[in-house]
Amino acid sequence: MNIMKKKPGELQLLAENALKKAGANPVMAEAAAKHLVRAEEHGLPTHGMSRVPFYCGFLKNGRADGAARPKMASDKAAVCLIDNRDGLPYESSAWAIEEVIQRARRNGIGFAGVTNSAHVGVLGIHLLPVAAAGMVGVAFTNSPAAIPAWGGRKALFGTNPVAFAFPRKNGDPLVIDLALTTVVRGKIMLAMQKGEKIPEGWAMDRNGKPTTDPKEALEGGSLFPIGGAKGAMLALAFELICAALTGAAIGTEADSFFSDKGNKPKIGHAFLAIDPGALAGHDRYFERVETVVTTMLADEGVRLPGSRRFASEKKLRGEGIEIADDLLKKIEALA
Repeated sequence: MNIMKKKPGELQLLAENALKKAGANPVMAEAAAKHLVRAEEHGLPTHGMSRVPFYCGFLKNGRADGAARPKMASDKAAVCLIDNRDGLPYESSAWAIEEVIQRARRNGIGFAGVTNSAHVGVLGIHLLPVAAAGMVGVAFTNSPAAIPAWGGRKALFGTNPVAFAFPRKNGDPLVIDLALTTVVRGKIMLAMQKGEKIPEGWAMDRNGKPTTDPKEALEGGSLFPIGGAKGAMLALAFELICAALTGAAIGTEADSFFSDKGNKPKIGHAFLAIDPGALAGHDRYFERVETVVTTMLADEGVRLPGSRRFASEKKLRGEGIEIADDLLKKIEALA
């Protein structure tokens, strides 16, 4: 496999053109492409340019509406709900982040739900503007069924990622970003694309038995939750935050992201911003964060969450992003 290096701007333009050709309106295409390139810069290729063919398929197969523009569905004080209207949800998510920041400035806290949505990328990336505004950010999303309820065999809850961003006074924010499965589905998708087996302990087949076949895992199978019963309970909690509060689809109502044919997912996301100034105050907040950070780093071998992402970003913006030649050719053909 040959590896090419491309500048971030080149990849963004390429992704934009491919998405527009597949039917995305210019705002949707730009917002999605910007996020995918940012994921590459952060060293997360499973959520980067490999998603361009995936999103193009979504648009061409009618699983996403390329003409959609989000609208405000509900608006009350510190809370709002944005209807994504079945588009790729990057414009909606950016709008939700703007809303939670402004509402937190007025009220001390801001909450925005997004409904009728789809695959939302890397939650931690969405939260960076919240941290840049000096606020704590939290994000949740549900997704097509991937995790059984504890004691069951049939996938019910999504991988249901969660992310937190904690700003620091002089330094990159702490970014905690994880799915509730032992592995993200993007890694299984890449294994399937490469024709590779997956390790035992990642997934189960449609009968609830462990499998090393990525196709079985993605089509009718399920994934192991982190922490056993505890992970399954968190998946339930995040499912309810993202679906019940926003009125969105639950995991079993959304067809797999990885199927060529399927329905519009109509899943939900939730974004939260908390202003430290409304609580202990910014000075005390930053002092407490640095006390935790200093104590962590005094233990040799500890790495701050998010540090690899920011180091990767600084490096790749200067050196260029590596991309497999076959993937690049596929995207160029789509563009």
